[in-house]
Amino acid sequence: MATLFTKIIDGEIPGTFVHQDDVCVAFLDVAPMTEGHVMVVPREEISHWIDADQDLLDHLMAVAKRIGEAQKNAFDCERIGLLVVGYEVPHLHIHALPTNSMDDFDINDRAPMQTPEQLEGPAEKIRQALAELS
Repeated sequence: MATLFTKIIDGEIPGTFVHQDDVCVAFLDVAPMTEGHVMVVPREEISHWIDADQDLLDHLMAVAKRIGEAQKNAFDCERIGLLVVGYEVPHLHIHALPTNSMDDFDINDRAPMQTPEQLEGPAEKIRQALAELS
């Protein structure tokens, strides 16, 4: 059975994408920890990050870094934080989020579910910042 993220990647469930390539996608979290919270997800269903091959991990981190650079330019934040947890959805994903303190990393303190319309503003900021990095 396909994971929630595969359904988003395949368009069965709406997603607010800021990056797509042959290996992975990046889309906004529907219950963000901070404004502009993005998840970088491989197209291949891999449950645990240690099961991914090194080339895939390198690619995911390169995409997360580029997204992070765009987030840093798009949002008023001190740092860009990364989390790789894997309990919410059994499909490898890297959380990249603009952050100003350790308090931003409380996975239990998330915004209510956002609609695609609510996510479009932060997504557009990231897309514009990505375009400026090119």
